[in-house]
Amino acid sequence: MSEPTRVYGVHAVRWLLKQHPERVRRLWLQSTRDDARTEEVAALARAAGISVQRVDGRKLDDWTEGASHQGVMAEAEPSRGWSEDDLYAHVEALAGPVLLLLLDGVQDPHNLGACLRTADACGAHGLIIPRDRAAGLTPVARKVAAGAAETVPVVSVTNLARTMRALKERNIWLIGADAHADREVFQADLKGSVGLVLGSEGEGMRRLTRESCDLVVRLPLLGAVESLNVSVAAGMLLYEAVRQRRNR
Repeated sequence: MSEPTRVYGVHAVRWLLKQHPERVRRLWLQSTRDDARTEEVAALARAAGISVQRVDGRKLDDWTEGASHQGVMAEAEPSRGWSEDDLYAHVEALAGPVLLLLLDGVQDPHNLGACLRTADACGAHGLIIPRDRAAGLTPVARKVAAGAAETVPVVSVTNLARTMRALKERNIWLIGADAHADREVFQADLKGSVGLVLGSEGEGMRRLTRESCDLVVRLPLLGAVESLNVSVAAGMLLYEAVRQRRNR
């Protein structure tokens, strides 16, 4: 049997129960929480035949290592995850233009979770991350994603540059983001099948990743700051793609 994973936070657990109740083994709720959102989670669990236990909040604090669990934690079978072949089959089967987000070495699980949440809001078809030297789908990332970890396919790849080549062979235009690029994102055409590529916090895209992009653009910075948080930049790029696709 696979090692279980812990999922906490009201939104993350609720969406897990809605999307994949078969993966949830049991659920713990803080004994002093009786608000409507917590009761909705409990009702979803009971409807799926999942054990619900009320425990002291200090136990949840210990189990989640002091994270903001909002009084809700589930033990669940880990998701199978998507392989690269799954990703390629997925994009080839889509009827309309593809929208992907590629993160090159993002280290902070909070940033990964925030990117996932925005990717879901913008209708992205998948998020691609390197397997090594990058944040994965930790409980923290799942909590920040507020359920999007269950709705947006996350593909962890061994070689990001190789995956980018394979996506280009499938007519997906790869557009990287770099604060020093010559062209602003508003000058780029994001209406077709695109993959938006962002680098790690502080370091940005690695050289080979940048060279694998078809185009590199920047977001205009009109104030004193020299860069944006990666999850903020991802959100702005994704919504620019949404804007262009709505106005075409």
